[in-house]
Amino acid sequence: MLIISRKIGEELKIGDDIVVKIVDIDKNQVKVGIDAPKNIAILRMELIKEIAQQNILSTSSKVNKEILETLSSMIRDKNDC
Repeated sequence: MLIISRKIGEELKIGDDIVVKIVDIDKNQVKVGIDAPKNIAILRMELIKEIAQQNILSTSSKVNKEILETLSSMIRDKNDC
């Protein structure tokens, strides 16, 4: 990981197409401006983690539902005998 210090108004360049500018610094917050091509997604990491967690929960719920349906079917079949 590269760690650098920047002041308000200073920029850094990533590759040929991305410029990151420090817009404002306040007590516990840094405002960053990012100039990048529209085809490059810029997402906050906490949103990516939340989406991943929701996907995991959704998948496990689907698996649990399938297991319950299978067990229910087995019980019904056993009771029909």
